[in-house]
Amino acid sequence: MTQTFHTVGIGAGPANLSLAAMYDTLAPHDIALFEARDRPGWHDGMLHSGVRMQTGWVKDLVSLYDPTHPLSFLNYLVTTGRVYALLGAGFDTIPRIEYQQYLVWAASRLPRITYGTRVDRVEFDGALVSHSGGAEVARSRHLVLGSGTVPFVPEFLDALDPRHLFVADELHQRLATVPDEPDLPWIVIGSGQTSAECVAALLARGCRDIRWIGRRSWFAPLEDSPSANDLYRPAYQEAFLTLSRDVRERLVSGQILTSDGISPGTLRGVYQHNYEERLRTGRFPVTIMPSRTVTGARQLDGEVELECLTAGSGEERHRAVNLVVAAGRRQAPLPFDPELTALIDLDERGEPVIESDYSIRWKHADDHKIFVLNRGRYVQGLVDSNLSILPIRSAMILNSIAGRTVCRFRDDYLSTRWA
Repeated sequence: MTQTFHTVGIGAGPANLSLAAMYDTLAPHDIALFEARDRPGWHDGMLHSGVRMQTGWVKDLVSLYDPTHPLSFLNYLVTTGRVYALLGAGFDTIPRIEYQQYLVWAASRLPRITYGTRVDRVEFDGALVSHSGGAEVARSRHLVLGSGTVPFVPEFLDALDPRHLFVADELHQRLATVPDEPDLPWIVIGSGQTSAECVAALLARGCRDIRWIGRRSWFAPLEDSPSANDLYRPAYQEAFLTLSRDVRERLVSGQILTSDGISPGTLRGVYQHNYEERLRTGRFPVTIMPSRTVTGARQLDGEVELECLTAGSGEERHRAVNLVVAAGRRQAPLPFDPELTALIDLDERGEPVIESDYSIRWKHADDHKIFVLNRGRYVQGLVDSNLSILPIRSAMILNSIAGRTVCRFRDDYLSTRWA
């Protein structure tokens, strides 16, 4: 018989791992996670050498709510015997591969995580029923969708030879299949951290002909000042939730570089490498090309040709053998069946209406909560798609499920007064 759980989580990334780690607050109730991948992982395709996290290590799965929790990052360091080595290495921010290994460690200590099971349909028959491949895999009272995002690849790139088209998430694995020809021309599309990491990875491989094309007017660094970090505090989130939708959208647009900018160290490394190679060889290996929107592409024999529109409305064409796409991400489709979808309130964009506790508004929400994570940027703010306060989000969800405050958290020392 299909197992029944209090809550089912779809996806076993950082958000749902944090929730599962803190779920014993609701004991004896339980949570089960179902993950499409066949093993633990997190951005495995972007674990290039030298890549760093953009958040501090104290912002782990649990510490901002309970620093004594056994799944804290500090406990991971101590119990694996690497705490002195990491501290001695003097990292400002930890390697991304370290964070990925921390997640694997934490997942191995949590019960009821099923790998290799993609939940592709959810129905409601008095309970929320999760299906995978036509088979019923679990029933639950509540559901948490933490399946993350997928890379955005413009449709006009579909006609290109897939051997020469690289999605950023695949670059790390696929580089090994590319001939080691330093003068082979590459194009990288994107303006954010992922595109910068792809450029850095190509430079580390020895590539000497890279065009970095982005839509932004400059390749802007991450805004990580104390005032920017005020936006990733529970106190700001509480104030943000009181604002109207149009005001929230305007604020998010103005704050985007606090989340989607490029780490200064990554940007500095690309520019310094570029400068030194110019001294050494007489040419820059990276041509930096902001203020360009890619509007079309075609395959020409063994090369890719891109059509670009510049800020001055001029048109350009650029050719290369290989193209790397790091043009952002989009939300994964929701797995609700038509009958369940009909019970859900949708906004003017056709998206589920998301409440302040991360749940969606639907007919049976009083007894059966459905939470969606990383989908409410204009409800909770940029913190919704950020790792900064994962345990606070988990606490909010647990309070919502319990119908009362079972997880208390404080944010008292606040010198900023939000309107």
